[in-house]
Amino acid sequence: MSKVRFSILCVSAAGIFVGVLSAIFLYAANAETNIHTDPEQHFAWEDVNGWWDFYDPGTVLVRGTRVEGYATSSSGYVSLDCATSPSGNICASSNYGVCNGPGPHNTDGTCPNGDASGVLSGYTWNDSIGWISFNCDQSSHSGSNQCALSNYKVQIGSDGDFTGYAWSDIVGWISFNCANNSSCGSSNFKTKTSWRATSSVGYLESSIFDTEKTSGAILNSIIWQGERPGTTCVDFQIAASNSTSGLWSYIGPSGDATSYYGASCASSLYGGVGCAEPNIPVCVKKSDFVGYRYLRYKARLMSDLLQTETPEINDIILNWSP
Repeated sequence: MSKVRFSILCVSAAGIFVGVLSAIFLYAANAETNIHTDPEQHFAWEDVNGWWDFYDPGTVLVRGTRVEGYATSSSGYVSLDCATSPSGNICASSNYGVCNGPGPHNTDGTCPNGDASGVLSGYTWNDSIGWISFNCDQSSHSGSNQCALSNYKVQIGSDGDFTGYAWSDIVGWISFNCANNSSCGSSNFKTKTSWRATSSVGYLESSIFDTEKTSGAILNSIIWQGERPGTTCVDFQIAASNSTSGLWSYIGPSGDATSYYGASCASSLYGGVGCAEPNIPVCVKKSDFVGYRYLRYKARLMSDLLQTETPEINDIILNWSP
């Protein structure tokens, strides 16, 4: 489990507000299967042994870098990962597995080059039929690139649907979706996961800030302090009102809730979208916040696509003038 804690110190040109609130943004990998429970959405098919069930016995887990667990078939278990095989961790004697992106698959069960692309690579194992290849290019798994002879791969789309074929020298093609050959009218099946190549997102709404300017203050910029590792992102929306009871309508540079402020003042004096950097002022569209006494902000924090890194906010500074 990964965790980000926000301890917020909000500062204005008119004064300092200490410890207005704190929040915790959590995300955790599901410890069980994330394959769909619907019978039409957890099977693959091969012509010799028939159906492969990726939901039963509930061990298959798609992650941002790899796929774990094992499926069942009439020819026995189909192991997707030596670290989580039906016999436990057997990587010391046989290192194999399916990566979400390029290999290699390491003996500790990790895929260090996995990139959450949804393009699977690597090998699975079945005691009856042996190795099953998930990609014609296995050069990152100590294999060869056979794509010039037969261009195949198994992929996971943005909707969680598996598509494409795996290959076994014994049983031939294994299809993960009836749409591969337009056969869904006669046999409607596919493998589907709830995993998505997307960021985990957390939101933090501030308490109400009183500028003490009854005629309204002018909000100039936002500055945040903390860390933004890798491809994580932080951006903001602002709400303004002349009443402590609102209405509180958070808006970004588009003037509505569809966008967030993140561009630096150096790149956009009137506010723009982007990922805000620590300690760099983010300008806002001042005309949207003129004449209001009370202000609030909403911070949006997004992890990387692998969901292994998140930004950390320590302080947020709102700069306004009379």
